[in-house]
Amino acid sequence: MGAEAALVAIGANLPRAEGGGPLETCRWAVARLAALPGMRVVAVSSWWESAPIPPDPAAPPFVNGVALLEGETDPEALLAALHEIEDEAGRQRPYPNAPRVLDLDLIDLGGRVRRGPPPVLPHPRAHLRAFVLLPLAEVAPGWVHPTLGRGVQALVAALEPQEIRRFEST
Repeated sequence: MGAEAALVAIGANLPRAEGGGPLETCRWAVARLAALPGMRVVAVSSWWESAPIPPDPAAPPFVNGVALLEGETDPEALLAALHEIEDEAGRQRPYPNAPRVLDLDLIDLGGRVRRGPPPVLPHPRAHLRAFVLLPLAEVAPGWVHPTLGRGVQALVAALEPQEIRRFEST
């Protein structure tokens, strides 16, 4: 198996038990991604602040970014590693789309298309989310959605309006 590019979306909107806010947690997650065996972080987007989707007025805004990794891995192993990092951060899953300490989503792995078992590739909702596509465009401007055949810029242009703003470079 040769080296493949992996796009990992990073998000958080709750502090970790150890302290620090969502931005610090996202930066911590990048360091944990960089420590994955056989993988290396090639690029990290700016950090973006976005409203929760679906809207939840009681939930704080999310900090979001995307990391571009390269290396040798298989989808199941990478997904398991992402879940381990989430667990280490203290992620709880009380209900779908709940506020979270850390969310790591595998968006794409070498352009693979998988319907199952998990992970589904490409991520089934990535093309609908500004908080994925805007940072993804920074680290992989030439990315083409493997099943839609559309480039990231075309996907961004087709997005429904969403509350999002860039607030910090890496």
